[in-house]
Amino acid sequence: MFKKIGLFFFIAQLIGSSYSFAQVNLKELRALPDTNVVESTKSPIANLNEINVPIPKLDLSVNYWKHWTKFGINANQASFSDNWSTGGVNSLALGGLIWHKSELNRGDFQFISELDLKYGKVKNKDQLAKKNNDRIYWDNKIAYKITKHWGLFFAVSFESQFDIGYTYRTEDGKERIYEYFSSFMGPGYLTESFGLEYKPDNTFSLRFGTGAAKQTFVLDNRVKPLTAEEYNERYPDNQQRKDDLEKFGLKPGEKFRNDLAFQIQAQLNRNLSERLHLKADYVLFADYKDVTDPDQRLDATLTAKVTNLVNVSLSGTIVYKSDQSKKVQYNQALAMGLTFALPR
Repeated sequence: MFKKIGLFFFIAQLIGSSYSFAQVNLKELRALPDTNVVESTKSPIANLNEINVPIPKLDLSVNYWKHWTKFGINANQASFSDNWSTGGVNSLALGGLIWHKSELNRGDFQFISELDLKYGKVKNKDQLAKKNNDRIYWDNKIAYKITKHWGLFFAVSFESQFDIGYTYRTEDGKERIYEYFSSFMGPGYLTESFGLEYKPDNTFSLRFGTGAAKQTFVLDNRVKPLTAEEYNERYPDNQQRKDDLEKFGLKPGEKFRNDLAFQIQAQLNRNLSERLHLKADYVLFADYKDVTDPDQRLDATLTAKVTNLVNVSLSGTIVYKSDQSKKVQYNQALAMGLTFALPR
């Protein structure tokens, strides 16, 4: 009995020891949390040195200005043989133009300055050379947009000409200069206006100048209005003049005149097609002393581009000023020329 009990305790102790030995071996086989199963290589990034790359300061600014410039020369020439059966006159005409526009747009504020210079002469056989185009026009406008298409504006414009204009007479079959008619600042016009402007897009604008003032200057004594006595003294070969002469709305002895008026000005500058362009400017100036007889002027130029430099232009001007003539004045010219535009 005691032998059996002792054998039982011996077997139990042996089994317990085996279990403890197995438990210890299993713990040794377990991988620790920081154990690397696969040997890792040293990262090359650790060998790199830190470098500070300097970043240059960018001097950025917004340019609110835009500029456009055109200059060119036009020419017309015609010649006929002495026995040309249908008749004709040999002629040569040359003309030049310079046009520049600067525009500033910043929010609802806008400033536009536009300069238009034109000059040309024509020479016909057996006649004196005469100018067929002569204009100085400089328009400056400040506007502030109050709605999408309407704004308030204030504008100042200057207008005159470069060269002396003459009247002519033919004596003994030869053409001669008879009298002076106009010159630089004879007359010269300075116009200020403010009011409302309608501008639906960048190609058309319409100004309503409810308050406009226009100053007329004649600073050249050769073209000033003369009294009847002064006229007869200067041009003794003419028939004796009995009435005093009025020119440019000025009476004899006057060199300055100021008028207050209502003004309408419409401007169109639009491409009709890829190679066809129309530029037109219409001005109505109605003096408050007599709004029923306003001064009016329309300038229009239709230009067809043949190449990047060569173009054909049809231009014309219609003027009505009752203080200069009771009839409508007009001129028209068709020319081919070279025009260079910036930016290209």
